[in-house]
Amino acid sequence: MSAKSDNLLAVSLKDAAAGGLIALALFSVLIGMKAEVASGLGGQLGIEYRWVAVAIAVAVVFGGRLLLNLFVWKADKPVTETAGSFMPSAKMLAPLGKYAMPLFLILAVALPFLLLSAYGARGSRQYLDLAILVTTYVMLGWGLNIVVGLAGLLDLGYVAFYAVGAYSYALLAQYFGFSFWICLPLAGILAAFWGIILGFPVLRLRGDYLAIVTLAFGEIIRVVLLNWYEFTGGPDGISGIPRPSFFGLEFKRGEGGFADTFGLDYSSIHRIIFLYYLILIMALITNFVTMRLRKLPVGRAWEALREDEIACRSLGINTTNTKLTAFALGAMFGGFAGSFFATRQGFISPESFTFIESAVILAIVVLGGLGSQIGVVIAAIVMIGGFEFFRGLEEYRMLVFGLLMVVIMVWRPRGLISTRNPSITLSGKKAKGISADLVQEGHG
Repeated sequence: MSAKSDNLLAVSLKDAAAGGLIALALFSVLIGMKAEVASGLGGQLGIEYRWVAVAIAVAVVFGGRLLLNLFVWKADKPVTETAGSFMPSAKMLAPLGKYAMPLFLILAVALPFLLLSAYGARGSRQYLDLAILVTTYVMLGWGLNIVVGLAGLLDLGYVAFYAVGAYSYALLAQYFGFSFWICLPLAGILAAFWGIILGFPVLRLRGDYLAIVTLAFGEIIRVVLLNWYEFTGGPDGISGIPRPSFFGLEFKRGEGGFADTFGLDYSSIHRIIFLYYLILIMALITNFVTMRLRKLPVGRAWEALREDEIACRSLGINTTNTKLTAFALGAMFGGFAGSFFATRQGFISPESFTFIESAVILAIVVLGGLGSQIGVVIAAIVMIGGFEFFRGLEEYRMLVFGLLMVVIMVWRPRGLISTRNPSITLSGKKAKGISADLVQEGHG
């Protein structure tokens, strides 16, 4: 027994030492050397060396791998099995699942009033801005969930449709003077049109090849926006984008404004609350349309395509139309979200639509559970809302963020919500959820 434990310790130390050496090689550059610009004359560039921080990071990696080897990976009785026995089972959590969405909805509707009562008009603004950002990513996640979660088409260029919606609204408002309510459906239609344009070249592509083409499409859109200076403003972007009104009432001080019409004291928080409820309604419409489409023949065709494209064709399903409808509808909701983003910011530029945005949206869908609507909500709250709590850590927050993503994917490889509800049953009764291990996901 002692020899076995000594051997386990030796193997674990060797593995932990290898991990520490790799961490040393990486963190020596990422953490150990920080570029600093001198504030004096000339603004000379210097390097600040932080070897203590590197030593701490390497020690954390070494200690973490050693403990994982001893108690989890190489142990006869991993502690995760003991800890897992104290975790609630899927059967115990199933009754809570049907109440999760109504509770989230009630909390979302009451959130502005709760924040105003707790922090006041000035103190609640930053939290409302964060809630607007989270809800925007929820809407984007639900739109991408049609393409990736339901149809199984891996899309790495979803930010392109987000950009098309934003620039469509900004350019239509700038050149033609259209209001937000006219530009909103037009932005969605234009984004859906570009979704169809993307769909045609990738009809025969699957898996990694599909991901590469969609990634290239997103970069093409960004580069066009960056270089077409006469039309899009290039790197300078577009500013002065008009704000939406409340049925013609502007959120301005004085007569004829929103506050004056309803007899309220003017406050800039009124516009923020209006924007929050606007994106909340848009996100709920996205969810409603998605859930309804999932039960229709087109939704079942998406899921059949995800499971097996060859079997889908053998059933007489037109896979061309199925793929194009998935791309078009997903792009349309991305265009709606982009239009809202433009009117909320008042300024847009190509820097807002980089690949990292597509990666974040895809990570929300994957971490939440492909095909799960409530999973997207939870993942968006954790990733976007939780990310703000690490903003004070400066460059370390990306390391913390990446570490948390790795932990979640190791702990829940099929996403936070790992069960799927069938869209239709033969008996007509509501079917129980099935394990996501039985579902093909994201193979295109």
